[in-house]
Amino acid sequence: MKKTSTYLKARKSSGQKISMLTCYDYPTARMQDAAGIDVIFVGDSVGTNVLGYEHERQVTLADMMHHLKAVRRGVSQGYLLVDLPYMTYETPEAALDSAEGLLALGADGVKLEGFRPEVIQHLARRGIEVWAHLGLNPQLHEKKGLQAKTAAIAEELLGQSLHLQQVGAAFLVLEMIPEEVGRLVTQRLSIPTIGIGAGRHTDGQVLIVHDLLGINPFDLRHVTKYEDLNARALDATRRYVQDVAEGRFPREENVRHLKAEELAALQAWAQFE
Repeated sequence: MKKTSTYLKARKSSGQKISMLTCYDYPTARMQDAAGIDVIFVGDSVGTNVLGYEHERQVTLADMMHHLKAVRRGVSQGYLLVDLPYMTYETPEAALDSAEGLLALGADGVKLEGFRPEVIQHLARRGIEVWAHLGLNPQLHEKKGLQAKTAAIAEELLGQSLHLQQVGAAFLVLEMIPEEVGRLVTQRLSIPTIGIGAGRHTDGQVLIVHDLLGINPFDLRHVTKYEDLNARALDATRRYVQDVAEGRFPREENVRHLKAEELAALQAWAQFE
């Protein structure tokens, strides 16, 4: 069954949590889809996790399109979400152009950062499923850290959340806010909330897949590493280097041979060369 926005919103209504992971390539998309991830998310975090960029702001629309196409080929069940990259939604018209280009490549919805009610309303009125993103906005904030640390700012965030819902946001991502604030916003909104570093009471959770799998070497408080692929892959690669250097790879089981008659013909020919 293909997971749609109706499916995701029904999970909020029934109290079932929504799972979401970033994804940047075809094999990872196939794996996540097989695992039952609800929302497979082509995030602009591709810049810092895959492309070697220093900041998400360096990610272009062409980058997002390239990776979206790869992920699309691996997804048959999950809801496919994609980020609008930095400076591609500065006006409602620019946002519509960017969103339509990504939707044409198979995205089910688009996400944009910050309090942009006029942009969200413009997209929503044209039938586009828009995901808002408040709290920490990696594209917009110079320093990454906990947001909404005071009651006044938490009240402002709640007000912004309600307003974005009113103008047509279909979902809301909450990043790096205190658990109490995440719970309050989730309780007050009718649309689903997805948290990253926003506590246990949002309607769903999203993580960077490289953090979850331990591909990134650093530790983050809001992440549980379900695997340590960085250490395992490094060890495997070192063993390969050593085996090649010492002649242990390839082994007999890794090679193919000519048939006896073809080998004899080749040897006979080679003797005359």
